[in-house]
Amino acid sequence: MSARGRRFASSVRARASLGATAVVAVALVAAGIAVVLSLRSNLTAQADRSADRAARDVALEIASLVPDQTSYAGLDLPDDTEHPVQVSDERGRLLRASEDLQRISGTGVSAVTPAKSPAASPAPGGTAAPGGDDSADDDNGADGKGSDDSGADGNGSDDSGGDGNGSDDKGGDDDGSGDDDPAVGEISDRTSYTDGSATVDGRTGDYRFAAVEVTDRAGETVVVHAGASLADRQAAVNTTTVSMLLGLPVLLLVVGGVTWLVTRRAFRPVEGIRREMAAITASTDLSRRVPEPATDDEVARLARTTNETLTALEAAVERQRRFVADASHELRSPIASLRTQLEVGDAHPELLDVPGAVADTVRLQQLAADLLLLARLDAGERPGRARFDLGAMVREEVSQRTADRVPVTLDVRPGLEVAGSRGQLARVLGNLLDNAQRHAHASVSASVYRSGGRVVLAVADDGSGVPEAERERIFERFVRLDDARSRDDGGAGLGLAIARDVAARHDGTLTVGRAPEGGALFELRLPRPDGADPADGPDGPDSPDSGVGANDAGHAA
Repeated sequence: MSARGRRFASSVRARASLGATAVVAVALVAAGIAVVLSLRSNLTAQADRSADRAARDVALEIASLVPDQTSYAGLDLPDDTEHPVQVSDERGRLLRASEDLQRISGTGVSAVTPAKSPAASPAPGGTAAPGGDDSADDDNGADGKGSDDSGADGNGSDDSGGDGNGSDDKGGDDDGSGDDDPAVGEISDRTSYTDGSATVDGRTGDYRFAAVEVTDRAGETVVVHAGASLADRQAAVNTTTVSMLLGLPVLLLVVGGVTWLVTRRAFRPVEGIRREMAAITASTDLSRRVPEPATDDEVARLARTTNETLTALEAAVERQRRFVADASHELRSPIASLRTQLEVGDAHPELLDVPGAVADTVRLQQLAADLLLLARLDAGERPGRARFDLGAMVREEVSQRTADRVPVTLDVRPGLEVAGSRGQLARVLGNLLDNAQRHAHASVSASVYRSGGRVVLAVADDGSGVPEAERERIFERFVRLDDARSRDDGGAGLGLAIARDVAARHDGTLTVGRAPEGGALFELRLPRPDGADPADGPDGPDSPDSGVGANDAGHAA
């Protein structure tokens, strides 16, 4: 198979069209078989009713014959091709048949002419027709004194236990009827049906035969076989079958073509999305967007989701580019300063500024550590889930800050545990305290308390605060407000960005508001491992009463 053929066979349109065509084909074949079988059954039942009526009409005429006056040869039988008739006794010997009947099968009586001529046919009651021999054995098995073919004795009784009154071979009572035979002059309610064929007036056809038993006035039980032509049934079934066989391929072609066109129209927007995505990939222009259909179906939602993904990807790439540019700029300055000092020291050793070189090296080391942590966070690094006491961690970290310009006041509630990375949360605390130390006048505080289902770490100072319009921008990377742009006093603008990223990785939040002293209040809210205390409200019983967290002031990052 060629590559084009393989693509066609593997396409969704081709599979959908072939699948729909196959399902419709199976359904139509099953429905067609059911229709043909139902039609055949209904027409067979109609033929049964027609044959039964014809048989009962003849049986009614036999039941009304007067004994010793009319023979079976005088019966008025249908002579058309629609209803061939046979009348036989219970032994299967033919007594009378339709005049034009030439051959028959399916009734159990293959003869089409009686064994005797109509003049010698037995009259009702088993007596011989005029001209018969009263002393000879006859075909009906009963005469005045002679024995019949069933082994009747001289008294007329047979081997079946008859009483000598001329009963038949099935055994009977005084009126000569068998156990299951109809009463004298009655027609059986039972009708049996068989399939067979017959040749009438030179034309052969299939028939449905009905067999009805009737007992004449003389007590003789006979069987009337009447047929109903199945030509109409065969014609209807054949016409229906041929019509279905001719119409099925056409209908399947229509179904396959319509499915192909519908799926082609439905997948046209998908092909447009694919082409536009291929063009975006080739051009690396993430500002382009795929076309969105005006509908509200699955394809339209796919297009909208694709455009949202492209928007997020464009923002991520732009943020990465800006990050690389800012990092290069931040790294270039301390490296250039350090190189200058080393070159001056090499040329003039007495002018070497060793403390300045050490400070640039420390700043360079801190910046490299910040960039490495951000790279790990951007890569999706998840913190551990170890539980520890947040208050104990705060006390330990603050006790190690011996070089702080402003002493840190602690208000820590014991026993408040959180789950996560102790090192990363200690880094958040350090960044917040470094920021407070740069902007505080005389007061820096750190507190740990519970608020609802959260554990809150708050760091406040009495500095100038953060303007309300800048309270989200200070968490962006490499952002320093105007009063914090000095690299001697401020950092590289990564501390607060790192703090918020770490908070997000711990399913927490980091916000900034106004402290009671007028400066900035940073609140880190982390979920408790055991969930919220049902007795606590939104501001639980352990919340501080100082009213911190109002968003009506500002602080420089």
